Amino acid sequence: MEELASNPIMHAGYVETVGRFAYMWGWPLVNSFNRRAAITQAPEPGRLGGVLPVAPRGRIAMLNDYIAPGETFVTCPNQDVVYGLGFFSVDEQPVVAQVPDFGERFWVYALYDARSEQFGELGRPYGSEPGFYLIAGPNWDGDVPDGIIDVFRAPSEYASTIPRIFMDDTAEDRAAIQPLVNQVLVYPLSEFDGTMKTKDWSDLPSFPAPESEGETRWVDPERFFDQLPDVLGAVPPLPGEEALYASVRQLLGTAAEDEDVMQQLIAVAAEAEREVIAPMFAWKHNGVPAGNGWNRSANNAVWGYDYLMRTSTARSNMYDNRPAETQYFYTDNDSDGNQLRGDKLYAITFPDGQLPPVRGFWSLTLYNEHHFFAPNDLGRYSLGTKNKDLTYESDGALVLYAGATSPGADREANWLPAPDGTFSLFIRCYWGEEAILDGSWTPPSITVVE
Repeated sequence: MEELASNPIMHAGYVETVGRFAYMWGWPLVNSFNRRAAITQAPEPGRLGGVLPVAPRGRIAMLNDYIAPGETFVTCPNQDVVYGLGFFSVDEQPVVAQVPDFGERFWVYALYDARSEQFGELGRPYGSEPGFYLIAGPNWDGDVPDGIIDVFRAPSEYASTIPRIFMDDTAEDRAAIQPLVNQVLVYPLSEFDGTMKTKDWSDLPSFPAPESEGETRWVDPERFFDQLPDVLGAVPPLPGEEALYASVRQLLGTAAEDEDVMQQLIAVAAEAEREVIAPMFAWKHNGVPAGNGWNRSANNAVWGYDYLMRTSTARSNMYDNRPAETQYFYTDNDSDGNQLRGDKLYAITFPDGQLPPVRGFWSLTLYNEHHFFAPNDLGRYSLGTKNKDLTYESDGALVLYAGATSPGADREANWLPAPDGTFSLFIRCYWGEEAILDGSWTPPSITVVE
């Protein structure tokens, strides 16, 4: 194949066209790399701002409870699972993921590459056994030691994992999960000795964190095109992407030699951030229609060439699970298409027999305008399988409520307190049955309670 011309003349319209697409396409990759660079600055496993698990590259940090409601580092957290987080360079040295015996409890270790795409299958939906699993890069050719159950190959040197372990919202289950969580570990292969290690995740140092009203800004338009060359060098093209890589590299090469082109690219990035990326935060611009005003995720964590879904999810709620593990439904509006607002009370009605059909668990979470938890006196941010005190109607329906004012003492167990301003609703269906996977299940109606 002929190489593209070096340092060709590029007029402004061409620079804008290729640069705009490159920004949209590369946004999730630069996002991933910047998260890894920031989070792995931790000198040891700990919590950023006392909240987010952080660890040096090659290791993991775990929470020992639901993520704190004040978390503002990653949008759309949930309070159904105990989270962990770790980033790795698996060509330098593979890592061992240690899995305790979770029994019948739902669990999954989502393994991600630099594109926020999952690789490998490790969790209860796959029948994974307790023990030790190796996460290796494509170029690692060392010996696999005895005692390793399986080897998962990352597509590039970049890999990360976010374990999720289900926990009921009860003191009993919170106590029961602790010895299991303390055996969730990932560490360099050089430390593997075949024994199940333990770490007390309740006792971790806290590291200072920057303050931010919205999610931490992981992509800076002014720096994007300076960072993109290193990202392209570290992430091989998918089959068929070679021409895309060549065109973007040609543009970057010209910009490196021509300050006017670079300045135009910086302007293009700022414009694309406003006009292309920012609108993807709204749920109406994300996913595919699911009924009753909801949208649902599509191709989550198995993006392939679906650049739209990958980038919109990276902007709104990065690091989804793949559909076999979790399906997501979300909306900013009621079933009449009106923005959800705290000054109204809404009924979210699941008719008898129409709860989300799952083999794992389901939940309904309420988020504020920034896709974070809305502080409230009840300390309640989601309802679902984890709750044991939900009340049902005489006809078998489950009616949940969302709004700033209580629906009444007899219905308060079913109430998600909302902020005074706008908010959104988000349903998670972990390990969904066929009706979840094929889209035939319809999310509940959302109506104003007069």
